Amino acid sequence: MLLDDLGAPVDLPFAPQRVVSLVPSLTEAIAASCPDVLVGATDWCTHPADLDVARVRGTKNPNLSAIRGLSPDLVVANKEENRELDVRRLREQGVAVWVTDIEDVPTSLLAMRRLFGEALGVTTPDWLERADELWSAPPAAPRGRVAVPIWRDPWMAVGPRTYTTDLLARLGWTNVLAGPDADPSDRYPHVELDRIDRDDIDSVLLPDEPYEFTADDGPEAFTQVPTQLVSGRLLPGYGPAMAEAHEVLSRG
Repeated sequence: MLLDDLGAPVDLPFAPQRVVSLVPSLTEAIAASCPDVLVGATDWCTHPADLDVARVRGTKNPNLSAIRGLSPDLVVANKEENRELDVRRLREQGVAVWVTDIEDVPTSLLAMRRLFGEALGVTTPDWLERADELWSAPPAAPRGRVAVPIWRDPWMAVGPRTYTTDLLARLGWTNVLAGPDADPSDRYPHVELDRIDRDDIDSVLLPDEPYEFTADDGPEAFTQVPTQLVSGRLLPGYGPAMAEAHEVLSRG
């Protein structure tokens, strides 16, 4: 009997041949590594662009009947992205669920090694070896202070104890909303605009997901700090995006 990242038992008597992923980053990771096993994913799973699998609604409101109808050997979920209620209901209905727990770069690398090696029973993919190599390097020297909004009206941003904050810190960027005065339980706080539009911030990073910030929607709100449009896939995207994130954001 295997144990997932939360210590829950997962009965996998054989390597899964039918997998449903409820996590966009892990969907991309599985599609890049063992695509033949992936039979279902959420509507939010947009990478790779040509992904052709059954859709099972969202990460927070998955269609449990549709998932069961796909007869999966395994459902892949995440502690932050998916509801414990949905995981429990699937398990009560006899569906094996593997829950990952990711809060920073090291736990993401470990979680994916366990997912592929233990749960899926496949060789560690090349992209994961490359990501492990890049992110095992010592953190970069301090480069500046940033804020990362993820929504507007109301404004929300990345806070403490998040994968994105740790990723940026390893590249030399300090998240101004993750300092010692931040509430560690409020990982994606609602903020007033003036909290992140300040002249003591070097840059505001505007991702294109989950809110789709564009050149015409986002930068115009900031008058005190420069903004930079970035691919949302690179910031919270543990998976194949990790190597690309290191290369792209290191130049930022």
